[in-house]
Amino acid sequence: MPQETIEQEQLEKARETLRRLFGFDSFRGRQADVVSRVLDGQSALAVMPTGAGKSLTYQLPAAMLDGTCVVISPLIALMHDQLRSARANGIRAATLTSADADWRETMDAYRAGELDLLYVAPERASQPQFLDFLTASPIVLFAIDEAHCVSEWGHDFRPDYRALRPLLDAFADVPRLALTATADQRTRADILQQLGIPEEGLVLAGFDRPNIRYSIRHRDNPVRQITQIMAENPGPGIVYAPTRKKVEDLAAKLAAASGKPVLPYHAGLDPDVRARNQAAFVASEEMVIVATIAFGMGIDKPDVRFVAHAGIPKSIEAYYQETGRAGRDGDPARAEMMWGAGDFAQARQRLAELPQARQGEERTRLDALAGLVETAGCRRAILLRHFGEDPPRECGNCDNCLSPPGVTDATTTARKLLSAVYRTGQSFGFGHIQKVLTGVEDERVRQRGHDRLSVFGIVEGEEMRVLQPLSRALQARGSLIATEHGGLALGGDAASILKGDAEVMIVLPPKRERGRKRRDATPNPVGDPLFDALRELRRDLAQEGKVPPYVICHDATLREMARFKPSSLAEMSNLSGIGTKKLEAYGDAFLAVIRQH
Repeated sequence: MPQETIEQEQLEKARETLRRLFGFDSFRGRQADVVSRVLDGQSALAVMPTGAGKSLTYQLPAAMLDGTCVVISPLIALMHDQLRSARANGIRAATLTSADADWRETMDAYRAGELDLLYVAPERASQPQFLDFLTASPIVLFAIDEAHCVSEWGHDFRPDYRALRPLLDAFADVPRLALTATADQRTRADILQQLGIPEEGLVLAGFDRPNIRYSIRHRDNPVRQITQIMAENPGPGIVYAPTRKKVEDLAAKLAAASGKPVLPYHAGLDPDVRARNQAAFVASEEMVIVATIAFGMGIDKPDVRFVAHAGIPKSIEAYYQETGRAGRDGDPARAEMMWGAGDFAQARQRLAELPQARQGEERTRLDALAGLVETAGCRRAILLRHFGEDPPRECGNCDNCLSPPGVTDATTTARKLLSAVYRTGQSFGFGHIQKVLTGVEDERVRQRGHDRLSVFGIVEGEEMRVLQPLSRALQARGSLIATEHGGLALGGDAASILKGDAEVMIVLPPKRERGRKRRDATPNPVGDPLFDALRELRRDLAQEGKVPPYVICHDATLREMARFKPSSLAEMSNLSGIGTKKLEAYGDAFLAVIRQH
């Protein structure tokens, strides 16, 4: 039989299994390409955006092939989350972690060939005794999740991932599937090399998340700003704050201001408290969690309606991954960053603490992030170009596309500001520099003789309004840097600006509407009482089964139920997201609610 015919038959069987297990009629994006390679026994690196269904590309083959797929994943919480979803779809799955009391039963089940999926951490997978254990039963696939962790060029390098190669090479005939949502060209090449995957195995699905609306604005009152986001986007949300202290302070203030459940999460909390807060967030349909970047990779929660940054992330790669935790279910979601000039000043100070060999690379990443923050153009286009794509000039779903900001040439004012910083000794903060430039004669200015400088009072009228956004922009691009004691000093291209060899264009953001509800972000945009009743039933079923509501089904499936009102199990089986196991477990209960309406 021709190879092409075999591949077609194989893919058709995969579609049948897709319908039976997951309740979907067709693959999304590049899923079919990845599944085909795996079923053909070939290794692959799948770079797919968050929410594109990466886990399906190994769960589906694992259910079809005769043997076990070993999934290497970095966090226990992530493994347990995927374990619940896999079992809910009728896939035989188990985790082998330090948190599992049933490890003996799991090992016995593996030896007996009774597991489709076995989840382990890289620390365990790299141990020689684990290799010996795996020889007891056939393995059909190694799936390496969060594969960017293997690369030193990635934003989340983990040395334990580097130790996986001996295990993979010991099973040379078993295909390897590396999966990540975040990898630029350099990181992708490193992943392929480190995991021994041929270049033709790269499946690049793109990075666009069109359902996410990106917005970036200056941080002036984060409690008010985030409370507004919570009001406009009902449902679960994640707020990232830069320090543990700010996490706890912001969580308490947001809870008081919004009247909604808000919990903190950071590595300094008692482990039991941290685990309870995470579990409560995963199970909730409305909770907001305020966290450091320690939170997120282990969360596969699809119904997060917004991700807000109360400060700048580490890089564009980190920003993309963190904001990607919003809207995994495909419904409208929002990514909002609030930044201050001090964020960039602190980040540039930290650069000096890094080894010399890393400073150039990290400075480039910070400059790229500054470009995203300060752009007057499409935010999404900058993100996608950063990952090597060629997007349209406008996306229609970011703040700059929806409300184009004004741009002004502030080069002359920038030269005045930089000159004032230089002439006052490069040791004063913006407030003092602003007074000098605008001619404010307070005691501190007179005492230091700054009222006699040539730059005193040279900024007047409308130009005065530009000073503060200009200062932020110059700090973001590194032309102004913070001193050890909180002053400002010249840096970067400041000399070029002063000489007239570089121009400074700054963005003047438009006025923002306040208090406007975003009905398109709610799970029930038309206010259908049947949808609300179905959602209540899902909540009860989830509590009974001790799983998060989204494991039962997503809001999109409930909307289909409310719209089509199936009257039988056969009709319900045609809805997306309802596979055989879920139909048997929950179909009658959902039909009963539909009949009552």
